[in-house]
Order: sequence, then C-alpha cells, then structure tokens
Amino acid sequence: MPGGPRGAADLARGQGAPRGRRLVAAAGRRRPARDPAPAARQRLRCPARARGAAHRPRRRRAGPGTVTSDLTCGIDIGGTKIAGAVVDADGTVVAEGRVESPAADAGAIATTVAELVSDLAAGHPVRAVGVGAAGYVAADRSTVLFAPNIAWRNEPLGADLARRTGLPVVVENDANAAAWGEFRHGAGRDAEHQLMVTVGTGVGGGVVTGGLLLRGAYGVAAEIGHLCVVPDGLPCGCGNRGCLESYASGSALVRAAQAAPSPAVLAAAGGDPARITGPMVTAAAVAGDAGAAGLLAELGGWLGHGIASLVAVLDPEVVVVGGGVAAAGDLLLAPVREAFDRELTGRGFRPRAAIVPAVLGNRAGMIGAADLARG
Repeated sequence: MPGGPRGAADLARGQGAPRGRRLVAAAGRRRPARDPAPAARQRLRCPARARGAAHRPRRRRAGPGTVTSDLTCGIDIGGTKIAGAVVDADGTVVAEGRVESPAADAGAIATTVAELVSDLAAGHPVRAVGVGAAGYVAADRSTVLFAPNIAWRNEPLGADLARRTGLPVVVENDANAAAWGEFRHGAGRDAEHQLMVTVGTGVGGGVVTGGLLLRGAYGVAAEIGHLCVVPDGLPCGCGNRGCLESYASGSALVRAAQAAPSPAVLAAAGGDPARITGPMVTAAAVAGDAGAAGLLAELGGWLGHGIASLVAVLDPEVVVVGGGVAAAGDLLLAPVREAFDRELTGRGFRPRAAIVPAVLGNRAGMIGAADLARG
C-alpha cells in the first residue's frame, strides 16, 4: 500500500500485512411504518418520503433526558455477553441490563434472552423486541444461518423468542443493528448515506444508503471485514486469505504486538507476550509509547485502505468508525484518514466523506435493534 503499511508486493513475498444486507426503511423517522410480509428481497421506503417530503426527512428528537412513548426492547447477543435495553422512539435508554452469554448452547441463549426481556419489560409497556445477533441472518429477519462463535446453525431464533416472550421479534445482524443505531441516533444522524465500520476482535460494519439499511438479496451483505485487500495474504478465520480483518482488527493488533512487543506493552503483560491484549496496546499508545502507537498507525493505514475502496463503491456522506479498537481515538483515526485521503479514487475532484468516531459506544447495537423492531 503506497506510503502506508507494507505494500501488496511485500505481502506477496510472505510478509504480514492489513486483515465487514437486504433493505429496510428508515423506520420511525417521523412515524413507524408497518412492515409488510417478509420477502427475500425487501425494500421499504420511509413513509414521509412516500408522501412527497424532502429527500431527507428531519428526524424528530426529544430534549436531553426526555422519555417518549413507543417503547421497544433491543438485545445485543455476543459470544461472551448478552446486553439489553428498553429504548423509546427517540433513542433514550429507559432501562438496561447485561448477562453472560451461554454461547455453546442455542437453547440456553434463547432462555437467557427471554428472561432478560422479561426483566427489562417489567414496568415498561414494551411492544416489540429487536435482536442484534453476531452471525449471518436470513432474509426472513428471524433465522440465524450461521455464527462462528455461537451455537447457531439455521437457528429459528426470532420465532423461538416470539413464542417465549409473547412479543413480535425481529432479528438483525449485530453490526447492522449498530450501524442503524448510529444512523438514527448517533454519529450519522444528520446523514442520508452512511458507512459504519466496527473494529473489535474482527472487522464488521453496515451500510445505510438513501436512508435504507442495505442487507442484500439474502440478508448477508456488508461483510466488510472480508473484503480482500491482499490476494493470497494472511489466513482469515472465514477460511479465505487476505481479508481486511486479517490486518485491521483487534486480533491483528494483538498478533503484531505479540510478535514485536514494545517494552511498555511487554511490561503491562507481565513479561509474557502471550498475555498481551488489545487494550494493553491502546493504553501504552495513549501513554506515549512509540512502538504501540506505530502498531495502531499500521492498523489504521490498512483500515483507511479498505475504507477508500468501500467509499469508491458506496459514496457515503459519512464513515462512522466504532468498536473497541476505536477507543484509541485519533491514534487510530488520524492514520485511517491519511490512508483514505491518499488512496480514494477521484481525490481532489469529489466531495470527501467525513470519517468520524461512533458516539453511542456499546449501546449502539441495542438502540439500533430496538429501533428496527418498530418498523
């Protein structure tokens, strides 16, 4: 990659280098739209736009601390935790909770989620549940086709939870849910076209274009982390090689730090490279450790490289960067922007998408899932 982290030619010689959906309307912008029967290819448009409103209807927002009606429950299921919240139509969290995830047992996951919903809904008139699930979600917005870190294989999660809770349930990919949360109530709330990239253990994301969440024909679009950036490059957990996730994820950061730890990072790990974690690298970089900062800069360069390719195709107004690694702030975002500005096609002759940090933190998935449950 010219001027950035190691180039593709170097990688081809064996060196390591940087390692992600159907359409739904902007539900609830002015008034929630009714969801017609699910279809494999679904395109729902904002009701306000159908009535001849301006291209981007203004999103209604209450004042700080104001709780409106129309409560739904948003659940974020991960490999280690299940988080949930009761959320109103303006994105205000009314109640929330978190429990450990029994990831190895699909039935236990459903039981745990149903109990969490029951606890959260006590005293709140919740009318529907949205679930962000870490896996491939089918076009029916109910079935999880596959999840690499959770015991789901063609799991009818939505139908099971609806039976257990007695409430309508919509299931969405967790990165899509987070992207929708940021679009509706976070860093992308003033945009009509948003790309979100999440950088945690892996790389994920979601795309909103024209106010619509992009899912693709079969519900599995926007697997941003599996964009190939280095043909025949480093192996990826998906089974392919050279994916963006292999170079621009928290796992890639840890691998690089373990291979060449700076003294500060090694000291934080008690002298054992195998104990190095991503937060240790970030903390050392924030404290001024040049080696740790260099690793973040390399990761950011690869991320900017991937974002430039995605922006060339999608042309968003804003790119929102979230996930645990994004806690590094400008230590990550500055090299992301530098690589993006250097590699974007048509640079200097086209409007530049803003690259900004996410603002909802680990609530984005819950807030987004709750909002999607209204539509």
